[in-house]
Amino acid sequence: MLPNPTLSLSGDRFTVVYAIRAAAEAEARTRARDVALEQTVEFPEELTPPGDILQQVVGRIESLQPAGEARWKAAISYAVETAGVELTQLLNVMFGNSSIKPGLRVERFDLPASLLAAFPGPGFGRQGLREYLGVPERPLLCTALKPMGLNAVELAGLAYKFALGGIDIIKDDHGLANQPFAPFEERVQRCAEAVARANHETGRKAIYMPNVTAPAHEVVGRALFAKGAGAGGLLIAPGITGLDAMRRLALDRHLNLPVMSHPALQGSFVTSPDSGISHYALFGQIARLAGADATIYPNWGGRFSFSKEECQAIAAGSAVPMGAVKPAFPTPGGGMTLERIPEMFEVYGKDVIFLVGGGLFKQGPDLVENCRHFLSMIS
Repeated sequence: MLPNPTLSLSGDRFTVVYAIRAAAEAEARTRARDVALEQTVEFPEELTPPGDILQQVVGRIESLQPAGEARWKAAISYAVETAGVELTQLLNVMFGNSSIKPGLRVERFDLPASLLAAFPGPGFGRQGLREYLGVPERPLLCTALKPMGLNAVELAGLAYKFALGGIDIIKDDHGLANQPFAPFEERVQRCAEAVARANHETGRKAIYMPNVTAPAHEVVGRALFAKGAGAGGLLIAPGITGLDAMRRLALDRHLNLPVMSHPALQGSFVTSPDSGISHYALFGQIARLAGADATIYPNWGGRFSFSKEECQAIAAGSAVPMGAVKPAFPTPGGGMTLERIPEMFEVYGKDVIFLVGGGLFKQGPDLVENCRHFLSMIS
């Protein structure tokens, strides 16, 4: 017989809402109970020690509601102590092993103040990024340096034109890393200098965000190099480096730079309606917990499959109240053209970053003028 320990638990709990594929309520309840056990003790219920472990540590089904044909929503709460005040363990409790099982999806979560206090979230957030850029009201404009294969001098030339034309955020394309045709350090130095030169001419404060997605031992070093070279922010793909690597950058006071999250390798989390993590939770709530000041995702109607409703859900998740965790900027992109801006403006309003990459080149041969036209559309 296993011992029956008495644990010093606060009684605070956080709640995760799961979508469960099941034909009937009895099956849905069985699956929900399986999640509650799998995500905590990972142990047969009949052998789990009674007392605090069974009653407090094991997840608790708070509600089970029908949500469509053969679909249910289960709210399961967990003791805050199971998360260990670490983002890595919080995500593990939310969906670790259960993510391997089909027909289960994380829809959203709710954290108490005691747990939110452990996660400062974005260092800047929407209002802080506006103040940093000196843009108090209108949508922010962003573009990407591309295509892959250009050398550092050519990329810096593009960065200069983008900044001269009024783009607020000039980021590396997520495919730019440390390739021989545009090595990281040379590219960052040249592009940061080019944007600074344009700012001197225009009086604006455009920023360059290099891509610091890199091997684990390189991420912080590249970010610090970028800071020293004059970069105004950082781009990272947390699906590749890990969400906690992004959180590390956001919290680093030696950096004190805004962080933009790229969705590379995260798509398979959200593309199934029955499995994975919802758009709202992944690109909205989780991105904020992990420190993203801006969260990139593919807008509807581009070259990816996200729907308008899914994009609106991301925008909602980027701003839902989460204690002191600041709202992040939704940053829709993915094949957007200037012709789509009025429609997007109507849906997102002013608290958005419009990301247009290749579409800026299609407007005409004068890239600076194309950027000025882009700015005039939302000013």
